[in-house]
Amino acid sequence: MSAVVVISGPGGVGKGTVVRRLIELRPTLTLSRSWTTRDPRPGEDLESYTFVSEDEFRAAIDAEQFLEWDHHFLAYYGSPVPDPADPNDLVLEIDVNGAMQIAAQRPDALFVFIDTPSLDTQRERMVGRGDTEEQVERRMAAGAAERTLAEELPYVHVVNDDVDRAAQEISALIDEHHETMELEAMAPDELD
Repeated sequence: MSAVVVISGPGGVGKGTVVRRLIELRPTLTLSRSWTTRDPRPGEDLESYTFVSEDEFRAAIDAEQFLEWDHHFLAYYGSPVPDPADPNDLVLEIDVNGAMQIAAQRPDALFVFIDTPSLDTQRERMVGRGDTEEQVERRMAAGAAERTLAEELPYVHVVNDDVDRAAQEISALIDEHHETMELEAMAPDELD
């Protein structure tokens, strides 16, 4: 039985790095490759997103090709509907607004909220990846709002103070989630 794993967290907390390490640990995970209308960041891997025009994105919305989508930071972001033939667990690296859309459709999903040990660490990571001061300030404010909004969902919180440790913690959470899913799928007489 495959699971949907939703990973969220404010900008600059290292979600992408942790998710890449998690997929190295668990090669049976399929990472949902989000679409975006924003421009690639300097040095960003062009495979990290499907970069599209606003017209292409709006056409995909109209065709109901997204599990969730949102508009923030002057760009659209969305998670495409997965291939139903894929037996792997699906990992969605999305914001809290998108997670709320997933929770409405898939309440059985595992929700993980990644954060940094401190706001200073978050700021340093954004500056280190090339964000402008204006982007950093906007993302710090959005991060505070995201942390508050995340309290409305059943997130398990993981601190990214060490990428390997954080990825291993999430891997263990996925194992626990599978056990719970299997128990819930059993008929009542099988539990006796």
